[in-house]
Amino acid sequence: MAKKLMVVIPCYNEEEVLPETSKRLIDKMRSLMDKGMISADSRVLLVDDGSKDRTWELITQLHKEHELFEGLKLSRNRGHQNALLAGLMTARGRCDVSISMDADLQDDMDAMDRFLEKHDEGCEIVYGVRNKRDSDTWFKRETALFFYRFMKMLGVDITFNHADYRLMSNRALDALAEFKEVNLFLRGLAPLAGFQSDVVTYDRSERFAGESKYPLKKMLAFAIDGITSFSVKPLRLITGVGILIFIVSLFMLLYALIAWLSGKTVAGWTSMLGSIWLIGGIQLLSLGVIGEYVGKLYNETKHRPRFIVDRYLNRQGDDPVVDR
Repeated sequence: MAKKLMVVIPCYNEEEVLPETSKRLIDKMRSLMDKGMISADSRVLLVDDGSKDRTWELITQLHKEHELFEGLKLSRNRGHQNALLAGLMTARGRCDVSISMDADLQDDMDAMDRFLEKHDEGCEIVYGVRNKRDSDTWFKRETALFFYRFMKMLGVDITFNHADYRLMSNRALDALAEFKEVNLFLRGLAPLAGFQSDVVTYDRSERFAGESKYPLKKMLAFAIDGITSFSVKPLRLITGVGILIFIVSLFMLLYALIAWLSGKTVAGWTSMLGSIWLIGGIQLLSLGVIGEYVGKLYNETKHRPRFIVDRYLNRQGDDPVVDR
């Protein structure tokens, strides 16, 4: 029996690319249906993450004109990860498998065939992995590779060059719903669900139209969220640096005592100034790292909803049962 697929696509100010994206999705979904890989009641769920342009208007129009499309509108902008989670939790229980992808047409839709084949082989989660990063700038490519290596070094189970193009079965979505943290990093949470998984490699294209929704500032914030949400090793590193500085200070104290006893007490301002700046900088950096963790604890303890649904357009006309 063909499985029901729901493709979940978060959208933020995507009016330039959405007409072409919807056209290609219609062709792809029809192709999968013709092959018998998915059922005729499979759907595409477009999640409007508080867009300021005509994105929701286009989603509404697509929903009226084609039964393939459903629309989910969040009450305000909550960020890519929360919008994606909102779509996945709406799809949960309404499909056999879900595939999440971005709206910018950089992800190869033809890889969906291999995703579904991997699921037929028993995989509950399938990760879309880029073959290469030639479409990225040198800076973005090198910083991305550093981020993945650093996450691995911290002990985080993460797949290299995987963004949010992945297949998750309904069973995997049920497991994902068990994670209640507010600070979301889905590409790190998916492996924690366990289950059998595999990867599918594909060539990533350049963005079809519009601007990237991840400028440098957001990329850095996303990286910090990923690091501090999955590892306490930065805190342990601070402890290690503190111990090292303490040991060095004991040697410096011993040196100062010997110099005083020998009558060589002419102090140089360079060494004093350098020591003050070095130790002061380390202290401020340490406080910043600790502050990141304290801030996350603050957000988690408030238990605020990760997203709030404003409207949901589907063929049944019912409200979504969404785990927030």
